[in-house]
Amino acid sequence: MQLSWGARVSPEFCHEVLEVSRRLGVQPNYLMAVMAFETAETFRADIRNAAGSGAVGLIQFMPGTAKLLGTSVSELMEMTPVQQLKYVEAYFEPYRGRLRTLMDVYMAVLYPAAIGKGGAFVLFKAPYIAYRQNAGLDWDKDDHITVAEATEGPSRKLVKGLAPGNVRTFI
Repeated sequence: MQLSWGARVSPEFCHEVLEVSRRLGVQPNYLMAVMAFETAETFRADIRNAAGSGAVGLIQFMPGTAKLLGTSVSELMEMTPVQQLKYVEAYFEPYRGRLRTLMDVYMAVLYPAAIGKGGAFVLFKAPYIAYRQNAGLDWDKDDHITVAEATEGPSRKLVKGLAPGNVRTFI
């Protein structure tokens, strides 16, 4: 098995991602692609959202989400990436069995109501605030963002993560 981005993280992180993925029933490379996208390829537990939303970490936990998971963004930022994977798993747990595609995994992070809706499903439309906050995902600049458009970034991270020099092979 080749783990995307595995060469960029510790062996311990790789093994934990494989275990979390097994328990959640999700393809590990999808989880790695989403974390690569959300952390700008750093896989840092303390990375902050560049837009200033208050989100932090491997999947950009919002403050309210962190609280629901029994922690805080401050505590999440103090964790190692391996420690934070416990909260990544807890976040994805309610979606177990529904995370069949990369789109599904990313929608669990961005817009859970869209899990399983398919690429043409519209998430955000102009001129609404949710559209403005996510306008960078409107790849064709047509004033609406579909699941497929929103997943373009993680899709590119999946391809890049599987390139030579970025993968780690497990037997």
